[in-house]
Amino acid sequence: MKMLKKIVREDNFLSLTGNLVIAILGISGFALLARSLTLDVFGEWVLFITGGSFVEMFRFGITNTGLIRFLSGADKDSRDKLIGSNALIGLGATILIAVILVSCYTFFNDAISNSGYNLFFKWYPLLAFFNLPWNNALVVLQADRKYGKILIVKSINSGLFFMVILFNFFFIEMQLNQLVIALVIINAFTSLITIILGWDGTKLITKATGKTNKTLLDFGKYTTFTLIGTNLLRSADTLIISLSPMGNAAVALYSIPLKLTELQQIPLRSFVATAFPKMSKASVQGKVQEVRDLFYTYSGALTYLFVIMSLFTFVFAEYLVLILSGQQYLVVDPITGFNVVDIVRVFSIYGLLLPIDRMTGIGLDSINKPNINAIKVFVMVAANVIGDFIAIFVFKSLILVAVASIAFTIIGIWMGMYFLNKELTLSYKEIFSSGITFYKNLFNKVTNNRFT
Repeated sequence: MKMLKKIVREDNFLSLTGNLVIAILGISGFALLARSLTLDVFGEWVLFITGGSFVEMFRFGITNTGLIRFLSGADKDSRDKLIGSNALIGLGATILIAVILVSCYTFFNDAISNSGYNLFFKWYPLLAFFNLPWNNALVVLQADRKYGKILIVKSINSGLFFMVILFNFFFIEMQLNQLVIALVIINAFTSLITIILGWDGTKLITKATGKTNKTLLDFGKYTTFTLIGTNLLRSADTLIISLSPMGNAAVALYSIPLKLTELQQIPLRSFVATAFPKMSKASVQGKVQEVRDLFYTYSGALTYLFVIMSLFTFVFAEYLVLILSGQQYLVVDPITGFNVVDIVRVFSIYGLLLPIDRMTGIGLDSINKPNINAIKVFVMVAANVIGDFIAIFVFKSLILVAVASIAFTIIGIWMGMYFLNKELTLSYKEIFSSGITFYKNLFNKVTNNRFT
């Protein structure tokens, strides 16, 4: 019982639990919307979410990674200034983005209204202000490794919107505009709670200084690009497909395997959320060997886990598509000619490569090399965009779009290991041996060493 309590309170477990709960709610909501909306309307919803995710990478990428790194070991005075600067810069970025989007919607209204992005340009500027405080709270809580509180915030936001989707599915069929209005209200409510609890740092805006602003912005000029690039690696496929003759129907079809890939990445996001603060703190304290050991352990453990998950996804691809989106997505689509199940299987191979790629990026940021990580991501984005254009406009194939994801990830792994090796002197062999050691130790803890 004591061991169980210890595991439940452990950072990785809390982070994984939080992401798992949110992912279940998100994927369940996605599945219900896929069943209740027509293909074109569902495609418009996907573009709204994709556009919002991309812009939020810019808003929060400016300061989030830097804040987590510099809060590691900061004293009370420095901490307040850094959190205040994070809130101030985030507000400024939100205002800038809102002005740009509103201006575009005003001057190019006809073109936007007739595209799949009408919902995004119309509603996101308002949503951006209402979700700012609770997103600020998440990054502060992550820096403090308060994963239980992170779970509370995310559960409130995702849980309430899932209830709206359930209501929409079983009782009243809402219009997309009504769903978005509900989303805006829920985000405002979530932010209000974090403000009342003092988790978001809004009240510390007045403590921001030019020095802390500069500290976060200097680090953020690289991490912003890195996060935008990381988001582009996920959303470029959708954006390019939406601009092609394939249209919203192809966007909706491609979103199914993308959503399953997000499910596969739950443990990756969870472990990365705990690895980055630990590696950053060790780096700040000059403990190079500890940084190296953490990199090996997390990379190895996640790689073995993803082997199992990717194999499961490949074998049971049809059942996963059926559960997520319904019977209608199992057959070859008569309009586009694409088979969702085949794309899911390609993405299962892509999943094998994600752990080491993500950990090299985390490693570079943690040792204060965000510029190198930005270069790595830039090359990956370029490779992905080129691959997407060839796949879509030359071969007119969604499967080759997924294959392009495998190609750019291999490039990312090679670059990440090359640059990180210059600082830490790494070995691929140690990644896999450390992963085995991790699971051996975990097994011994769970069994109280009865089998050793």
